[in-house]
Amino acid sequence: MNKLLLIVVLLLVVAAAAWGFSKNGGDGFTTVDANEFESLIEDYNNIQLLDVRTQDEYDAGHIPGAMLIDVNDSTFLTQATSQLSKDKTVAVYCRSGRRSANAASMLVKVGYRVVNLDGGILSWQQHGKRIMQ
Repeated sequence: MNKLLLIVVLLLVVAAAAWGFSKNGGDGFTTVDANEFESLIEDYNNIQLLDVRTQDEYDAGHIPGAMLIDVNDSTFLTQATSQLSKDKTVAVYCRSGRRSANAASMLVKVGYRVVNLDGGILSWQQHGKRIMQ
């Protein structure tokens, strides 16, 4: 019975570590909540704010100062590498966090430092943060 308990504890530790690893850098980028993201993007000199939604979504409301590159566009990576500097962190967001996590993974693979907004612009708005249209 002690061996079984030890195995269960080890499995729980591994599962917890894996969850934390994927949430905070397991794919090479960090995911932060709206308050942390807001603090991060206030440093305009060292951050590039990237919205990876569609043009229509962006036009309906976006975080002030964000540039738009649609992650679903076949030229996303080409556009990103031509417009973004690898010397500055990319702060990325989408509607709910899924597309931006995908974009973050792609950007990390080509050498960018990336922070993803957990819950996307929906979370941003739920926290009462400002958007512009």
